[in-house]
Amino acid sequence: MNKKTLFPCLAAMMLSVGSLGVMAQNNEFITYEQFGAVGDGVHDDMDAIVAAHAVANERNMPVRATDGKTYYIGNIARTATIKTNVDFGKAKFIINDVELDNIHKNIFVIEPSTKPYELTGVKPLTRGQKNLGVKLPTRSLLEIVDDSHNIYIREGLNQNNGTAQKEVFIADENGDIEERSGIVWNYKQVSRLTVFPIDKTQLTVKGGIFTTVANQCPSKYTYHGRGIQINRSNVRIENVTHYVTGELDHGAPYSAFFNVDHVADVVISNCLLTPHKTYGTIGSAGKPVNMGTYDLGGNSAVNIVYEHIRQTISIDDSRYWGLYGSNFCKNLTFDDCHVSRFDAHMGVENVTLTNCIFGHMGVRSVGFGTMLIENCEIHHSNLISLREDYGSSWEGEMIIRNCKLKAMNPDLEHFVLISGSNTGRHDFGYLCYLPEKITIDGLEIDDSIIKAKGYKGPDIFGTFNRDAQATDLLPFVLKGKVTMNNVTVKSRKPFHLSANPGIFKDYEVEGVKLK
Repeated sequence: MNKKTLFPCLAAMMLSVGSLGVMAQNNEFITYEQFGAVGDGVHDDMDAIVAAHAVANERNMPVRATDGKTYYIGNIARTATIKTNVDFGKAKFIINDVELDNIHKNIFVIEPSTKPYELTGVKPLTRGQKNLGVKLPTRSLLEIVDDSHNIYIREGLNQNNGTAQKEVFIADENGDIEERSGIVWNYKQVSRLTVFPIDKTQLTVKGGIFTTVANQCPSKYTYHGRGIQINRSNVRIENVTHYVTGELDHGAPYSAFFNVDHVADVVISNCLLTPHKTYGTIGSAGKPVNMGTYDLGGNSAVNIVYEHIRQTISIDDSRYWGLYGSNFCKNLTFDDCHVSRFDAHMGVENVTLTNCIFGHMGVRSVGFGTMLIENCEIHHSNLISLREDYGSSWEGEMIIRNCKLKAMNPDLEHFVLISGSNTGRHDFGYLCYLPEKITIDGLEIDDSIIKAKGYKGPDIFGTFNRDAQATDLLPFVLKGKVTMNNVTVKSRKPFHLSANPGIFKDYEVEGVKLK
């Protein structure tokens, strides 16, 4: 009998015959060894891992890996479902992604106690609406979709037709919508309204040293999902280490080792993670493009906290892609994280970055609400890069306190606080904005590395590649106030509004003299 058939048979036998014996042996927790795991780093232990969690879920018992063991997870894709607390301890896990039979099966999926369901009979919702109009059994995350209109119609090398207008928000039992996850779009119709009940008790997963043996696939957009998928709200992940080995000069990208998806109230804490090598491919525009690949990811999630995160490779090593990327999230918090990149792709609402250091990919985003960056250091050409492929839009406010911006490129001619691009020649599916209020209180700008003859000092805004004289452009709301206090420039060169000042004529700048 080969390995493919041996382990499923063994696991099935232990589930049917040995469950009561397992409980008798240990009344506190379940181990993988009780289901046949060897833990020698050679034998494939994944079927035993799957079986152990299945019984743990049935009996509502925690699972504990054994310190000193090395569990090998082979390339026959299988998924263990987690519904109880897990302590991986000091155990090691080797994940073989070479020649996988299914690239979309995560190793672990953390599942909720209640399945999502469709809610019908709800009237179209509007921006800022306070109540859903119906009651719910429990506090829940909801996703609303309007298939009649597309948003985030992407421009550039990865151009596409966008996605149906959608977002997630939280409502309580009375249908009251939590303010900080408030609705940001107006919905002409409700194509779907899905309810994801939020578990009331917190589930914890902690410990473990995971090593991914990277795939060796062609460098194409065949995203691999081979980590820990979090589909349950109210989860805490802590003290997990993830390494990556075996990367070649080519490979397919990864969606994330930790990925939160349609959940709320998740904390990922004290983890050591690894960025992946940057690989190139041909994008949808038929031209070469670098592929994004992540170790931390989020999709349609609310109230997600990342704290005390470090990475195994220098945050300034540009051979490796940035660590974090998200879509359709709300209320993202990073605290005390030293990572190469923060990137909120499609429409984050509210971002809080505190006590962090961001490396060569910097801080990138588009979205709504309040972006607060406090006590952070950013190693990049821009303080904030508003994603040009989604219109470089931020509708709301930006607050910068006690931060440091450090240039890393000596050839810069323009060192820009807020950069982006919006030519007015592309319809993204929505009206684009720059912040109405920008407050900078305490910013140290280190431009000492810049040697370019054309560099005259930092700019508040980039050019946004927009013709100030054109009258036939799609609208871009550029109006507001910039207040700057306690700002220093190491070169002592003066501030400038922009290399394209004409488009910012409706901005008032207070606190600094502009050249």
